[in-house]
Amino acid sequence: MTPKTPRPESVLLLREPRNRVADRAVRYWRVRALVTWTVVLVLEVVALFASPDGVLPFLRWALVLTAFLGACHVLVMPPWRYRVHRWEVQPDSLYVQTGWWVQERRVTAVARIQTVDQKRGPLEQWLGLASVVVTTASAAGAIVVRGLDSKVAEQVVAGVHEQARLAVDDAT
Repeated sequence: MTPKTPRPESVLLLREPRNRVADRAVRYWRVRALVTWTVVLVLEVVALFASPDGVLPFLRWALVLTAFLGACHVLVMPPWRYRVHRWEVQPDSLYVQTGWWVQERRVTAVARIQTVDQKRGPLEQWLGLASVVVTTASAAGAIVVRGLDSKVAEQVVAGVHEQARLAVDDAT
């Protein structure tokens, strides 16, 4: 009995997707993390000033710990996430790798795609970035590629939409 030759789809899973997100995504993730940690720190400072004296030592240590964890998150997460986040559009599939702490690889058949959207929040608009959101019938939810250059995102949306429109197989 001879071993089967791997199909192209199975070879795709053995390597990372080819394309990286825009390098400005590092700044985007850093600013988002900084805003989140700043809100937490402000709430802790308010609690510190509003609390009775017996709780002050605990709140001071909580504030120091929060500042430390926030600084680590703001400094470490964005470049780490940039190294992980990748994407690739094949003629018959979309392949995405995301995450930083918990990493995920997802491949979806173009024939399974229901919608392809481009999303740009205020911070993304300011940095010239966009997210591509691909919805399928999967119970795992939409596939989201964050941190793309806005022009690249437009091209990806148009290209994937055209591929999905032309797909004759229903991929079920």
